[in-house]
Amino acid sequence: MSIPMQIMPVRQRELSLVANGKVLSAASDRLGYLTPTDPGIGVDAIRRLYEENGYVWLKGFLPRQYVIDFRGWVFGHMAKTGLIEDGTDPRDGISSAMAPEGRDVDRCLMSLVRSVAYEGFCAQPRLSRFMDEFLSGISYLHKRKIMRHVRPGTTTATPAHYDLVYLRGGTSRIVTAWIPIGDISVEMGGLTYLEGSHTIGAEMEREFSEQNKDLSPEERISAFNRNMTEGGWVSKDLPDMAERFDTRWLVADYEAGDVMLHSPFMIHASTTNQDSQHRLRLSTDIRYQNVEDEIDARWNNHWALGDML
Repeated sequence: MSIPMQIMPVRQRELSLVANGKVLSAASDRLGYLTPTDPGIGVDAIRRLYEENGYVWLKGFLPRQYVIDFRGWVFGHMAKTGLIEDGTDPRDGISSAMAPEGRDVDRCLMSLVRSVAYEGFCAQPRLSRFMDEFLSGISYLHKRKIMRHVRPGTTTATPAHYDLVYLRGGTSRIVTAWIPIGDISVEMGGLTYLEGSHTIGAEMEREFSEQNKDLSPEERISAFNRNMTEGGWVSKDLPDMAERFDTRWLVADYEAGDVMLHSPFMIHASTTNQDSQHRLRLSTDIRYQNVEDEIDARWNNHWALGDML
């Protein structure tokens, strides 16, 4: 079952979201809200919603304070690079007006994703036990785990894609968990999902497999092969996609403690961070599968910038 939430309808908020130079407006009828789910309904019901919708938004699944404290730990370390405004609480993640983007920031981020603290955050007992049940066996957490920070006022946005493009070297029975590390309002540009697109992504993948059956195994699994758009993206034009498939992009006001699970075929993207309080968006996306299924060997290494995945 879904749970009631006091959410102002998209139209009433006069949202105007931006991604890759394109504007998604509430006035276009191409924006809607994701439906939250109470984790207490049980794994079987959650699995049915996941299969039906391509996603499930587990509201308040993790301890809120633990997530906020971890946000503070991350930005406490990144503050040394000048990313965080002096004199502010790292848990707030207020971006410095002169925040750098370069080697020092990248080096710090790569250190954090290799840390015991980050590993522990991703492998919290409640989440691990839940994934065992959800996957009907022993769950395997991929070693390659991604943590992203996005500054407000920049053009950074992830184009539309579905995750299997980057995971074709193993099973297709992958589950992505996207976890907001802190509150992420719609204006901060958290993940947006193309409604009903898990069926669209599955059809795209079937067409890809047929068209590329003569490629070498190495080229077939690469998101950069000659028959894919740049980097495995489906599109940079979110409004056009919604029109083309006669559907909507679904957005959400995520809160610390929420967990999003989505299908490897579910098309999703992000928008730019337009937060008026200058807060950095922080999140992690990690992948699970049943340990008995084939594992993509490329994901057995830590995430590294420029690793072509």
